[in-house]
Amino acid sequence: MSEQDVPPISIFYRRDGFDPGPALGEAQRGDPARRVRDFWLHRVGEYRLVTRHADVRRVLADQETFAMYDPERAPVLPNELLNMDPPEHTRLRHVLTPEFTGKRIRSLEPMIRALVGELLDAMEARGPAADLMDAFALPLPLGVICAMLGVPDPDQGDFHRWSRTTLDLGLPMEERLAAGRESHAYVASLVAEKRRSPDDGMIGMLVREHGGAVSDSELVGVCELLLLAGHVTVSNTIGLGVLALLSHPEQADRLRDAPEGDPVVDAAVEELLRYLSVSSTALARTARCDTEIGGVPVKAGEQVVCQLPVANRDPALGAGMDRLDIGREPVSHLTFGHGPHHCLGAPLARAELRIALPALLRRLPGLALACPVEEVPYRVNNEVYGLHALPVTW
Repeated sequence: MSEQDVPPISIFYRRDGFDPGPALGEAQRGDPARRVRDFWLHRVGEYRLVTRHADVRRVLADQETFAMYDPERAPVLPNELLNMDPPEHTRLRHVLTPEFTGKRIRSLEPMIRALVGELLDAMEARGPAADLMDAFALPLPLGVICAMLGVPDPDQGDFHRWSRTTLDLGLPMEERLAAGRESHAYVASLVAEKRRSPDDGMIGMLVREHGGAVSDSELVGVCELLLLAGHVTVSNTIGLGVLALLSHPEQADRLRDAPEGDPVVDAAVEELLRYLSVSSTALARTARCDTEIGGVPVKAGEQVVCQLPVANRDPALGAGMDRLDIGREPVSHLTFGHGPHHCLGAPLARAELRIALPALLRRLPGLALACPVEEVPYRVNNEVYGLHALPVTW
C-alpha cells in the first residue's frame, strides 16, 4: 500500500454503533491470538490480534516479553511516553506522575467546574438547540489541557484541526503526517518559549524542577501526547456517553438525580468508560522472545495488537457485558490500558467526566436528540472512536 492510498477499515478499528464489530466478537470466541493480515497505523502487515481481557492485561503488563519500540514504526511515531520502553519510560513517567496525583487533580476541579458552567451558559444563551460536540464535548477537555500546558486560547482550534487529521485513518498517510509535523513544530516552539521563560504551567514546572533531566525532545513528546490524548479521548467519551444515556433515559435520570458525592456518579463514569472504549487499540507490541498468549505460540519478532473495546466486553468479566448498566459494580476495564503504560491522564479524564455529565443533565433536563438516532454521524475508521456531531435540543 502506498502512502497516498486511503486504507480500508482494519479489523482493529471496526465498530458497530456502541459495540465492537461482529468480527471482533467472533475472534474473541475463537483463537486467543489470531494471526491476521491487516492494516494497522501505517502499513499492511502480519499481526497477532488479542481480544480476551486476561490476555490483553498480560500483554500490556509484561514489558520483559513485549516491547513497545519497533524500528519500522519509529518514523511515524513521535518520541513520546507511549512509545518508550524502560529505562527511558520509567524515568520520564516518574517525572510526570506528580502532575496527575489525586491532590493535583482536585486542585484543578474548580477550573473544570467553571469551564463547564461557562459552556452551559453559552449553550443556553444560543439555544434551544446545538451540536453538543462543538458546543460542549470538545471545548471542555481541550480548554482544560491547554490551560494546564499554557497554550493560548486562539491556538486551540489549530490543535483540534491537527488532531482530527492525524487520527483519521481514512485520510492518506502523507496528509496525516503533514498535520503531525505542523503540530510538532508548534509544540517545539512552545517548549522553547517555556524553556527560556518558565511559567506556572506544567511545562514551566518541569523545566524549573527537572531542568536538564528532561530533554526538549522529551518535553515536546509529552506535550504532544497530552494535547492529543488529553482532549480527543475525553471529548468523544462525553459525546458518545451523552448519546448512550439519551438512549437509556432511565439511566440518564438516575445520574441526573444523584446528589453530589453519590457513588453512582463514579460508577456511571467507569461503566461508560468500559462500555464505550473510544481507544480501539493499545499500541502494538513486539514479542522479544518466543512466548505464548492464551496457549497459542507466538514467535519472537511478531507484532501483537490488543483490541480494547472487545476485551472490555469479555463475558469472563461477568454477565451482560454488552449492555450499559451504570448501576453495575465497576469492573477492571482496560480503557486506559494496563500496567506500566496505564494512561497517566486517567485521573484527569475521570474528573472531567464526573463533573461534566451530571452538570449537563441537570442544567438541561429536557436534553434530547434533534435528529433520528440512526442519523447521528460516527467517526468510523479513526484511531479514536466517537461522533462527528451530536445534534441536541432541550
